Amino acid sequence: MVLVTLMIGTSMAAIDSSIVNVSLPVIQREFGVQLDAVALVVTTYMITYSLFIPLTSWLKNRIGYYKLYMFSIALFTIGSLLCSLADSLTFLILARVVQAIGGGSIAPTSLAILSETFPKEKRGSAIGWWGIGNVMGPALGPTLGGILTEYLGWESIFYVNIPIGIITIGMGMRHLRFLKELPLSRPPFDSKGYLLLAAFILLLQATIIPFASRYGVLSWQFLSGLSVTILVFWGYLRSARRPDALLDLSIFRLPAFTRPFIIVGIRSVALFGGMFFLPFLLQGYLGYSEMESALLLLPNALIMLVTRPISGKLADQGLIRNISLLGILLLSVSFALFSRIDTGTSAGLIVGCMILRGLGISFLIAPVSTALLNSVSALQTAAATSMNTLMLQLGGSIGIAASSALHTHLFSYYQGKTGTERLAEHFALQDGFLATAGLILLALIPARKLPQRTRKRLKEKEVLG
Repeated sequence: MVLVTLMIGTSMAAIDSSIVNVSLPVIQREFGVQLDAVALVVTTYMITYSLFIPLTSWLKNRIGYYKLYMFSIALFTIGSLLCSLADSLTFLILARVVQAIGGGSIAPTSLAILSETFPKEKRGSAIGWWGIGNVMGPALGPTLGGILTEYLGWESIFYVNIPIGIITIGMGMRHLRFLKELPLSRPPFDSKGYLLLAAFILLLQATIIPFASRYGVLSWQFLSGLSVTILVFWGYLRSARRPDALLDLSIFRLPAFTRPFIIVGIRSVALFGGMFFLPFLLQGYLGYSEMESALLLLPNALIMLVTRPISGKLADQGLIRNISLLGILLLSVSFALFSRIDTGTSAGLIVGCMILRGLGISFLIAPVSTALLNSVSALQTAAATSMNTLMLQLGGSIGIAASSALHTHLFSYYQGKTGTERLAEHFALQDGFLATAGLILLALIPARKLPQRTRKRLKEKEVLG
């Protein structure tokens, strides 16, 4: 029941990273804004989410896992209510900020609770089941969002969270009370480090979105913004050497942690960026409705539902490296096939792409998460889960921003070549998927050095420790 409670809360938060996507064309038409403006509905959520994640480890020590998890669920539910009541794009974006503050600690807190509750020999399977909530949320999000939007309006994608949030709070009060017994501490707050990290996240996003898309990556505006961003990040790294630093960066001295962390980053940039424009492709040039788009996305979620627990068991049995490599290859092939979708493409081919993508994600996430968590000690678990979730969100927001910038340049190029906006938009989207297929292949480099088996090494470490 602990696992089920964590799964429900995590899935509720995770689903909001993608449930909006299918509804973006509808929201764009209702509020009469451009694509880059409506993209803020997603990127603002992810940026705020990223800003709150670094506080998770500090808050866990100050107030404990129980209060942190329950407060996060409650605030996320309130934010969802505000989103459903939004009557302007500005109000909606501000409500998404409230929602993200609550959602920012749900996933790392859940993963940390799971990691400390389950023994290492069962952790891979537990992560596999928990991952159904963490990954099925984004997988089912587009399908659920399309159905709700077509029949109940875009507001319904937010107020559906309210009863789920109330149920999760009730289950947490019953099944997570044992967390109150964990000891608390009162570490000082690293305000300087947090401000520098927050400034880095905001500057990175601000540099990519306006400067790269409007002026190009070789412009003095982009290069100047990038230089300031690098300087701020360097300042943060110097500040993080303090013993009371907000995040324990010493975990990056462990190659066994750094490799899966790099994979998480590449995967996040590629998947979030590559999938952001899929609803615009399906509902734009191809002419599918919100409901039809939702049904085409459904096989991706269903195949993950079946294969995710299997992937976790395979990771426990010592197949971490092999299934991770297979997952990367399947993801790359699926996006290469997405780039060939055109008028006349059968629905069967689109469904096949979705199935390949679902298999790729299932075979990649559970083993990589298992390798990442097994590489650190119990005292480093909170820091590792926070860094993992931070990279997921930060990488996702960077992926969407970079894809937007690339799309802007590709659109201008094809518009000048074809003279047709509709066709230029379609070609730009196709090339964006092809770029994603190439980007995800970079994950093969660190994946080749992932451990195949970790259980024996961990037992030896425990004996020596």
